[in-house]
Amino acid sequence: MASSAAEEVIMSNRRVIMSNRRVILKGHVTGVLTEDDMELVTAAVGIAVPAGSTAVLVKILYLSVDPYMRIRMRNHLEPNYIPDFVPGEVMATLGVSKVVASGHPDFKTGDHVWGMMGCEEYTLVSHPESLFKINHPEFPLSYYIGVLGMTGLSAYAGFFDVAKPKKGDYVFVSAASGAIGQLVGQLAKIKGCYVVGSAGSDEKVNLLKTKFGFDDAFNYKKEQDLNATLKRCFPQGIDIYFENVGGAMLDTVLLNMRIRGQIVACGMISQYNLERPEGIRNLFSIVTKRIRMEGFIVLDYFGTYRKFEEEMAGYIKEGKIACVEDVAEGIENVPAELIGLFSGSNVGKKLVIIAQE
Repeated sequence: MASSAAEEVIMSNRRVIMSNRRVILKGHVTGVLTEDDMELVTAAVGIAVPAGSTAVLVKILYLSVDPYMRIRMRNHLEPNYIPDFVPGEVMATLGVSKVVASGHPDFKTGDHVWGMMGCEEYTLVSHPESLFKINHPEFPLSYYIGVLGMTGLSAYAGFFDVAKPKKGDYVFVSAASGAIGQLVGQLAKIKGCYVVGSAGSDEKVNLLKTKFGFDDAFNYKKEQDLNATLKRCFPQGIDIYFENVGGAMLDTVLLNMRIRGQIVACGMISQYNLERPEGIRNLFSIVTKRIRMEGFIVLDYFGTYRKFEEEMAGYIKEGKIACVEDVAEGIENVPAELIGLFSGSNVGKKLVIIAQE
């Protein structure tokens, strides 16, 4: 994990004091997240790799904005799959950065890396074994928090390793224009599946059908009867549902699954801001239809990252995978961009430019 900056820095035998802006969590949050729950603070501090340390100091170029950050803002009574943020301390997310100084033999000054780091301008990464060196400079660096980073690996591992699709499967993807959904749909088409996606605007629906090659898509906000919509799109039922939403969407999909269908639970963004999550009424469909529902955490698949990276890079070069990024600029915009995820304001992978090289 990333740690906050140290108080002094000595580079090239001279002390350097830097201004390091960072986003902190003011307190644990229940209910709807607001910008007031986060704060941008500036510290006139120096940053250094301590003598004898294997830590790596990085200058952050891009930060990823992801729904799972909201999960870390709660005060979980039971241990979560990833630690909760600590109020008053810098928040963390995935980033792409440039190495400024290093005590680790595998990372040199000037290297580009991606991994978990603070929501700040400079981060001292105390456990650099969690960083990945960027191997494909021919692609935009931002791809490494998107299609070639954790987002892409989530789509790839969830679809291929968890769902194990077959050619001809009927696949439904919710939040399909989002960072992960857009990639799942395209991977399904590469596999030879029939793919339908749901999204929250006509613009996004058009994008799914024209840019990403979905066979069909619908605006769930305009559908008065979601059950009828799914029956229209999948008259023979759904083989694989890639779950990003939860709530009423999941409840209705259960009624439309085929016998021995599979539900891959990647996320449930509709539930993250609720004090009491919505109940599922149609769960008995898992019994009657012999449905397999399985969740996954992408951290479990980091050991397969290099294999994924090469395969996905090949798909991009062949024109089989396209991606859309939703870009903001300035660390001060991280809170607003995070909140925007929960109103569906983003199209594609949400990221924030923190600095130019």
